Amino acid sequence: MSLYLKTAIAFAALGTCVMTSSLPVRADDGGAVAAGVAGGLLGGLLLGGAVAPRPYYAPAPVYVEPPPPPAYCYWTRGRPFWDDYRGVWIRPRVRVCE
Repeated sequence: MSLYLKTAIAFAALGTCVMTSSLPVRADDGGAVAAGVAGGLLGGLLLGGAVAPRPYYAPAPVYVEPPPPPAYCYWTRGRPFWDDYRGVWIRPRVRVCE
């Protein structure tokens, strides 16, 4: 049911109750006026709570770690070693990343 339809039904019921109670009220009726006022306030409180819009609770924010900075890499000459097959000293190329 939509909110407008619920509100219309509630007001129609409230209007019906007001129109059907046409009894005269006196000040010496033993607290009936106070009971009527209290009942009306309580009814209005319940009706207002049912019709009032509900608050929206957003989801909690999520922390996303930033990506690491790109690695700085370069090629350089490595440690020399003796190659027995060729009979020479060789210094290979080595990739260094910082």
